[in-house]
Amino acid sequence: MSNGNIKTIKQRSNDLTPDEPGEPAPSSLNRSIHEFDFNLICEYFSTVERQGPGSPEITLKALSFIDNLTDESRIADVGCGTGGQTMTLAKQAPGRITGLDLFPEFVQIFNRNAERLNFPDRVKGIVGSMDNLPFQKEELDLIWSEGSIYNIGFQRGLNEWREFLKTSGYIAVSEASWFTDERPAEINDFWMDAYPEIDTIPNKVAQMQEAGYIPVSTFILPENCWTEHFYAPQIAAQEKFLTKYAGNKTAAELISNQRHEMRLYDKYKSFYGYVFYIGKKI
Repeated sequence: MSNGNIKTIKQRSNDLTPDEPGEPAPSSLNRSIHEFDFNLICEYFSTVERQGPGSPEITLKALSFIDNLTDESRIADVGCGTGGQTMTLAKQAPGRITGLDLFPEFVQIFNRNAERLNFPDRVKGIVGSMDNLPFQKEELDLIWSEGSIYNIGFQRGLNEWREFLKTSGYIAVSEASWFTDERPAEINDFWMDAYPEIDTIPNKVAQMQEAGYIPVSTFILPENCWTEHFYAPQIAAQEKFLTKYAGNKTAAELISNQRHEMRLYDKYKSFYGYVFYIGKKI
């Protein structure tokens, strides 16, 4: 998958059955969302405002822990997707914001949104990869990344992105995390297959410290960030997508993946979720 805010999703054929009459049975192979046709992924997720769990309220809550931003500050939203969270940032945070995503289609939507909201002079989306950020050493005051650091890995992202932050600059990322030390095998196996770097909150905080940051705040995203802001808008989008691509096996499998993930969250949400980690560069 791209460096957008779309989580890795894998499914295992021995765990799944078709979601509904007419939906395909899962492939006999582990399927990651990264393996689907990029154009189909882009088209599907470009029809919803958010490409990962979150909400405007949570973006602003995380922002409330960031100090000393001015009109001269430089902010990067890494894995910005179409910019739902970026536009919320721009309404409250001063400074210039650069959104970066690997998918040109997402960046086009991002820039249209910035223009529509009269932000084009200080908010701009660019195409790029999070493993090769186009910034200068110690150029940034804040690195933001909602639901997308998994693409490079939490520890790698924290370590590699640190050089682009000024001393006392901030990093704010949301990351899939375990809420418990033990969990049912079904959800444990799902996430170990999809994202082996998922870990408990204390271990993630320790990793942030080891990477050279002072942990400033850590908080769990509430359920409505998943249900109301991420999954609910997809219901109508899925029907339109399946109608447009009726008979397209790849499109049907993509939607089957999304529906499976939704069911898993409903069943096991007490064991995992997204957590915001905010740190200050030492």
